[in-house]
Amino acid sequence: MQSPTGHDLQIAAPEGDSEFALATELKILRDVFRLLPTGVTVQDEQGRFLLVNDAAAAQLGMAGTEPEAPASKELEQRRTTGIELLRSGSQAIEEECVSSGQARQVLLTTHRPVRIAGRNLLLSSSADISEQKTLEDHLFRSAYYDELTGLPNRGVIEHRANALLQRDQPHGGFALAFLDIDNFKHINDYYGHPNGDALLVEVAKRLGMDLRESDMLSRISGDEFLLLLNPIRSEQEVAEYIQFTLQRLRAPYFIDGSEIFASTSIGVSLYPEHGRSYEVLRQNADIAMYSVKNDGKGSAAFFDAGMEREALARMKVEQSLRLAILEKRFCCAFQTKVDIRTQDIKGIEALVRLRDEGGVIHAPGTFVNLAVELGLIDELTHLVLAEIVKSIDPINQTFGPDTSISINVAAKQACNPEFMRSFAQALAATGYPERFMIEVTEDAFVTKTQFQQDILPLFRILGVRISIDDFGTGYSSLSALADITADEIKIDRSFITDIHKRPRSQGILRAIESLSEALGMTVIAEGIETFEELAYLQAATKIRYAQGFYFSRPIFLDELRPAIPVASEARASLASRPPQENRQAYARSDRYRR
Repeated sequence: MQSPTGHDLQIAAPEGDSEFALATELKILRDVFRLLPTGVTVQDEQGRFLLVNDAAAAQLGMAGTEPEAPASKELEQRRTTGIELLRSGSQAIEEECVSSGQARQVLLTTHRPVRIAGRNLLLSSSADISEQKTLEDHLFRSAYYDELTGLPNRGVIEHRANALLQRDQPHGGFALAFLDIDNFKHINDYYGHPNGDALLVEVAKRLGMDLRESDMLSRISGDEFLLLLNPIRSEQEVAEYIQFTLQRLRAPYFIDGSEIFASTSIGVSLYPEHGRSYEVLRQNADIAMYSVKNDGKGSAAFFDAGMEREALARMKVEQSLRLAILEKRFCCAFQTKVDIRTQDIKGIEALVRLRDEGGVIHAPGTFVNLAVELGLIDELTHLVLAEIVKSIDPINQTFGPDTSISINVAAKQACNPEFMRSFAQALAATGYPERFMIEVTEDAFVTKTQFQQDILPLFRILGVRISIDDFGTGYSSLSALADITADEIKIDRSFITDIHKRPRSQGILRAIESLSEALGMTVIAEGIETFEELAYLQAATKIRYAQGFYFSRPIFLDELRPAIPVASEARASLASRPPQENRQAYARSDRYRR
C-alpha cells in the first residue's frame, strides 16, 4: 500500500507474521473506506452495490452498508444511473437532491467507470454541498427577487418579456401594465415605514391573485410594480382585467389596527401595437401611467401616440429646467401682505419666476412641481434665498427694514431634516434670519412629530417664523392647527373667492378664524381680488391681514413700489354701480375699518 507521497505504507506487525500484517492492513483500509466523510459507492454492470461506505449509506437512505439493504428512492435512482453510465462508458458529474428525515441535502456526485480485476465497475463519490447551495440560492434570490414581497425583480420580468419577443409568434400578443401606488409617501409618513412595507406586501398579494402560470408580476422599485399578461386575445380582455384589479386594490387594507385606503394608477402597453422591444413597451406603459397621474390618479389608461408627444414635451421642459438651474436663470417677484384695516404693508412674499432663454418669464406653476419631482427643488430654494439677499436694499427702501419676508418651502423639503438644517444655516448667514417667514403647505405636517420635534426648534432659535400655506386644502386640515406650533395661517383663496356670496364658505371661514385666534395664530386671507371680498372681510370678520391682486400683483425689482389702492381709488372703482349697492358696501367697510 502507498502513502499520499507515493512511498510504501508499512503496517507494523510481529516479525515474520506476514499474514497478520496483511489482515491488519485490510482492516485499516476497510475502516478508512467506511469512515470517509465523502460518500463512496462501487456498482457493477447490473447496478448492484458492491461497496457502500457509511456516508453514502446515510445519503442514499440505506439501512446499512450491505448490498441487500432495503432500497430507497435515491438508491434506486443511483442504480439506474450506474447501469446507464457503465453501458455508455461515460463519466458524469451531477447534483442530486436527497431526503434525510425532514432535512434535504444537495450532493455533488462524480461517477467514473473503472475496470478492476477484469470487471467493469462504477466508482461514485458524493460531497454534501447543501450549505453552498443554500448560500447560492440566497444570493440568487437577492439578485433576482425582491426581499420584501418575494416577487421577481425588474431583471427577471425583462428576461421573460425578451424571451417572448424572440419567439415573435403570430397572434402572440402580450400586455405590460405599469402600476404605481398613489400618494405612497404620505402613507409611509403618516402610518410609518413598517406599515408602509406591510401595505406593499398586501398590494403584491392582491395583484398576484388569479394570475396564470404564464403571467408574471414584478416589483421594480419602491411602490412600482410591473405586470406581464401573456397571452392576450384583445385589448378589451386586458381592459376588463385591469378594471377588476383596480376595484380589488381600492378595498381598504387593515394593517396593525389601521384602516388604510390606497389607490393605484395603471398604464398599459400592448405588444406589438405599442412597441416591439421590452424597453419601448415598458417606457410606453410608464408614460400611460403618468398620464393617469396627471389626470387625477386611481384609474388606468392604455398608451397612445398623444401621450408620447406629451412625454416628449415634458422631457423638453425637464431639460430646460435643469439648464435654467445650472445657469441660475431665476428671479423673484414680490407680493405684499396688507393690513386691511390700516392699509399698511405687513410683509412681502417672494415668488420665484423662471426666465427662459428667450427672456420670457414663467410662473412657478409651470416648473415648481417638476422641480420637486426631479429632486431639484432644494437647489432652487437656495437660489431664491440668494436672490432675496441680493435684493435686500431695494426691499428695505420700498417696504421698510422691518417688513417680514416670506419664502416658500415644499412639503417634501419641510420633512427632510438634512435640507432644513442646511436652509437654517443659510438663513442665519444672511444676518437677519428673524425677518423670514417660511411658508409650507399642510402636507408638510402629516408627520407632525418629526416637524414639531426635529425641525421647528432649528428655526425658533433663529427667530424664523412658520406659516401654514393654502390652509384647508391639504391632508391635515383643521387638525394641523392643534398639533403644529405655527405663527401664521393663510386661508386658501378657494374659500375667499366670492366669499360675500357663499354662506357655507363664510361658516368655514368663521371656524378657522376662531380656532386660529384661540391658538394665537395670525390669519391671512389669500386671493383677494375684488372690493366686495375685501369689504366682507372688513365687515363680517376679525381677519386683519390679506394678500391678493386687489392690493398688488407680484412685481419685480425694477418695479418695487407700494401698490395699495387708496380710498379714493377704491371708491372710484365703484362709480358705475347702483348707489344702494355702494352705500351698503361702504357702510360695512367703514364700520369695521380699524
